[in-house]
Amino acid sequence: MTYQGTKNEIRRGPITVTLIIGAFVAILNETFLNIALSDLIRYFHVPATTIQWLTTAYLLVIGILMPVTALITGWLSTRQMFLGAMTLFLFGTLIGGFSLNFSMLLIGRIVQAAGAGLLMPVMMNTILLIYPPEKRGGAMGLIGLVIMFAPALGPTLSGFILSILSWRWLFFLILPLAVISILIGVRYLQNVSEVTKPKVEIRSIVLSTIGFGSLVYGMGSGTSGGWISLVLLGVGVLALLGFVWLQLHLEEPVLDLRVFRYRMFTLATLLMILLMMALFATMILLPLYMQRVLLLTSFSAGMILLPGGLINGLLSPLTGKLFDKFGPVWLSVPGLAIVVVVLGMFSRLTTTESALYVTILYAVMMIGLSMVMMPVSTTGLNQLPKSLYPHGTAIMNTLQQVSGGIGTAVFVGIMVGTQKNYLNQSAHPGAKKEQILALTHGLGTAFLCALFLTLTAFALAFFLKRTEAADVAGKPSGETD
Repeated sequence: MTYQGTKNEIRRGPITVTLIIGAFVAILNETFLNIALSDLIRYFHVPATTIQWLTTAYLLVIGILMPVTALITGWLSTRQMFLGAMTLFLFGTLIGGFSLNFSMLLIGRIVQAAGAGLLMPVMMNTILLIYPPEKRGGAMGLIGLVIMFAPALGPTLSGFILSILSWRWLFFLILPLAVISILIGVRYLQNVSEVTKPKVEIRSIVLSTIGFGSLVYGMGSGTSGGWISLVLLGVGVLALLGFVWLQLHLEEPVLDLRVFRYRMFTLATLLMILLMMALFATMILLPLYMQRVLLLTSFSAGMILLPGGLINGLLSPLTGKLFDKFGPVWLSVPGLAIVVVVLGMFSRLTTTESALYVTILYAVMMIGLSMVMMPVSTTGLNQLPKSLYPHGTAIMNTLQQVSGGIGTAVFVGIMVGTQKNYLNQSAHPGAKKEQILALTHGLGTAFLCALFLTLTAFALAFFLKRTEAADVAGKPSGETD
């Protein structure tokens, strides 16, 4: 065991604060460049389908790493995982800030993502270990504040920075925050996980890397990749099938798929996959709409997103406590209903919408999301026995990040494809007005597809039930309304 003392001596407050600060710095970067994408398109002279890889590759790397985090957490202590992840993130930030071309910038984002991919599971697993089930809602609400507030704040903060400085400062200003996070971790973080040194299964690691990597890369390449995209998708599916088969036949699997014996975990994971696809698509499509259709500055676009981010951050701890009291259904169903309505209105955006209208819609959407994200994930994880916490958090986080990457790639591809079809049928495709109308049409179609995914999640939310922790033997526990 690697506990520093007994459970009574574990200082939950300092540990939670340390994890929150580290997670905030890392998660902020998932959307930190979204507002800068239009500037980067011009700076590096690359198309939108290329620039979106700064977001997709970030999520892709996290998705590749997370399946093996259950294995890594068995070999490294809590402190080693946290400090190693934040150091990787620091190096990636340095590379990004000093990038000489697009390829170097992409490498910096990939290294940043490697750190973030290791950090998320250690955060979730530590919270599950140090808080009892009846208090996890409030703790997860604080984590939800970071998971939702950081990416929501990213575009606003980066928009302000871009209004006075170059895009490189989006990296340089993160450096001191990463250093501070590392210093706080050295001082306050305790080891609360158990080092079991599980067997390293190379075949599983290779198959999961090829599977998730090929799947997201194939999706990201879209129609521009031609037959290569189809081959990659096929390779990804086959590799993942091989990975699943291997996990079911190993005595010590890298990812223990027995977590899917627990109905609420399976349902919660599916809900989060659908929601993350729609969420990450919105986080990249909306800034493109504001800057390239409404012709707003980076700072103005960021300010439009600020109220929603603030509201979401303030509500996440409250919804966590409400979850402890009322359970998941009474929060997730109305929350998803709100998201469905807003996405429907986003799909009908025109070229003349006011900034206030977009601000209100986005703020309302973030209210809905605050009622869904942490209650749903906590419901699923609460049902797992302690021995499956690392596997449950790894699987849920992996599928969320991969689905976010796929959602970003797919919806940007839908936007670009619809835009091209519109221009092909236009009598004056070179006219600026026609190009703006084409982009608006493409964005509307992409938002409409995101709406259909969220409607599916809304229907599934009615089947959520409050869960109790599984017994020591790992048998599924009862579920209550």
